[in-house]
Amino acid sequence: MAETGEVNPLRRAARVVLLDDRDRVLLLHGYEPDDPSYTWWFTPGGGLEGDEDWEEAARRELAEETGITQIELGPLLWRRTCSFPFDGRQWDQEEYYFLARTRQTGVWTGGETELERRSVTGLRWWSCGELLATHETVYPTRLAELLRTLLDEGPPPVPVRLETERA
Repeated sequence: MAETGEVNPLRRAARVVLLDDRDRVLLLHGYEPDDPSYTWWFTPGGGLEGDEDWEEAARRELAEETGITQIELGPLLWRRTCSFPFDGRQWDQEEYYFLARTRQTGVWTGGETELERRSVTGLRWWSCGELLATHETVYPTRLAELLRTLLDEGPPPVPVRLETERA
């Protein structure tokens, strides 16, 4: 809720499930700016800007956050709504997750925004097995099993609506 008692507007965010030629997924390592001990891993992506569409936002965010521009953007895999506290405010988002493939490796670019520079430490390629075995927090929380299904069965014929996540 906003301070006025009104509901926060739903932010639209495009996210990318980026796979390399070994079927590893690229995740960013983030943390709460006011408490660096609270960390998690998440897919590249972010809010739509201006009149860009979901796919344009996915490509732009991936390039800004990882430096990776050589991708084959695939279908929309999943959609979810989430709500979470971060950097002193409540974020309410509708997220679209796109599949993408690349042979290009990424490097943490330091972020385009001041908030990214204060809340992301780097990136890492994860195998499905590593994701299934980790005890670290990963968003979306079911990413390991979703990735396993994606690798075993291919993209879903229509985007899957994931359960709402609230923190």
